[in-house]
Amino acid sequence: MGSEHMSAFALYQSLQLDLSPPVKKPFQRVQVEVKKKKKKVNGSAAVSVNQSRAKRKKIRNKLLKAANKEESKKAGPEITQEEESVTGESLDAVLTELTKVNNSRERASKLFQWLIKPVPAKSFFRETWEKKPVFVQRKNPDYYKGLFSTAEFDRILREENVQYGVNLDITSYVNGKRETHNPPGRALPFTVWDFYESGCSVRLLNPQAFSSTVWNVLSILQEQFGSMAGANVYLTPPGTQGFAPHYDDIEAFVVQLEGKKHWRVYSPRSEDEVLPVLSSPNFDQAEIGKPILDVVLEAGDLLFFPRGFIHQGICLPDAHSLHITISSYQKNSWGDLLQKVIPAALEVAMEEDVEFRRGLPLGYLTYMGVQNSDKEDKRRVKFLSRIENLMKRLPNYAPVDAAVDQKAREFFHDCLPPVLTPDELATSVQGAPSRWEDSEVKDVGVHITTQTQIRMLRAGCARLCSDGDAVHLCYTTDNSRVYHKEELKSFEIQTELTDAVEFLIHSYPNFVTLESLPCDSVQEKIALAELLFEKGIIHTAEPLQAPPTVQSH
Repeated sequence: MGSEHMSAFALYQSLQLDLSPPVKKPFQRVQVEVKKKKKKVNGSAAVSVNQSRAKRKKIRNKLLKAANKEESKKAGPEITQEEESVTGESLDAVLTELTKVNNSRERASKLFQWLIKPVPAKSFFRETWEKKPVFVQRKNPDYYKGLFSTAEFDRILREENVQYGVNLDITSYVNGKRETHNPPGRALPFTVWDFYESGCSVRLLNPQAFSSTVWNVLSILQEQFGSMAGANVYLTPPGTQGFAPHYDDIEAFVVQLEGKKHWRVYSPRSEDEVLPVLSSPNFDQAEIGKPILDVVLEAGDLLFFPRGFIHQGICLPDAHSLHITISSYQKNSWGDLLQKVIPAALEVAMEEDVEFRRGLPLGYLTYMGVQNSDKEDKRRVKFLSRIENLMKRLPNYAPVDAAVDQKAREFFHDCLPPVLTPDELATSVQGAPSRWEDSEVKDVGVHITTQTQIRMLRAGCARLCSDGDAVHLCYTTDNSRVYHKEELKSFEIQTELTDAVEFLIHSYPNFVTLESLPCDSVQEKIALAELLFEKGIIHTAEPLQAPPTVQSH
């Protein structure tokens, strides 16, 4: 932004001079001592061997800051603003329409496009994702209506067992100091709303555990990302700020639901903070420079920023703010995958290649290590050359597919269970007709034949994974809405049945007859289908009927 540009907040203030902030009760500060956390770094990488190295890094960071400023001028944040009000479809209408979409991947793609409309999804992932922020101003306060509300927040506090520190945080940011004020125990409306009236922000963690709509939206979007889709809800009183400037380790979609909030977004301060592995500590204002994006979000607007972009939001004096942050891609980098690939590759290499098992040179401690790093020694050159040669051989032993399966297992553990459409409910185990009626059990069991048409419940609801000794089928249909409340759901698949499971996975979204499964016998086909049906992993093209009753004479 040019020097002549007035910030959004300054412009807003100039238009609101007649407004006086609402009267507040004096803020009763809870005495909670919060120690600043020191940023942890890898020990060996962080050791400063000599002053010149530290000096070079300082100079490099200065140059990078200057380069970031120039880069932000060339490719700054996107600001998408439409002069006319964006009508769009309501969330309820969108979710209803999506139940008619036959393919869950297509369903996820359509919902994501609705979330970021009018930005095209293809250009978003090509030009914005992991690169820069984007602000979508819609001038339609009802665009996200139905996703979540303060009324829903109040209902949850009254009806659900919400625990401080587990499901809900009370926070404040006053005079540059960020504090958390969580009492022990259950968060009841009497105390929560008293904190809010005193100027504290309220953060609801994992709202999908309490809101069916949020659960539905996130369970669909996780297929779009191929990574966990999470969320937090933030309620902020007028004229206050709940959190200090910081950056996160996730891609963040800030969805403004009610009121308005003034946001400032800042570029990563150095190359080391681009797409960071961990979230940052809280920053002082003097540490973060000038914002590259300075905007006011109103209900119906969207703000996206990648991990590593510092951000802070302050509520304007005339309205509260309610927003939900939808997040994804935490610990989903190439480096995270390689952390699984390389140890496994070394294990295989040491088993199969004698060069990895040869002993280290005698006396190598006398010329290797940090204390010897500045020595000029031919033995060091030879040692490092040997390391380089072994590293070049390592890819030959890298079990990449097995490492990807490890990542997949983690993702499946993170996943929300699917919210079933009416058709899926009627044709899956959850809609089976078995019941107690007229003092007896009726319609027990299901009637599966070789002509029954079946398919996976969702494109990403099950996956074959191998641990080297056996093949397991991991699945999400029995997961909990509460993050990691239960262990990963999986069971072993007999070797002779893996082809049939693969066939089902790759056939989606098409239905296939049981007869077409590549199994050795009809009994195996029916047994496999019954197992997958009972686990909720497959459903049928038509509702199953109970087996015919055998009449006795």
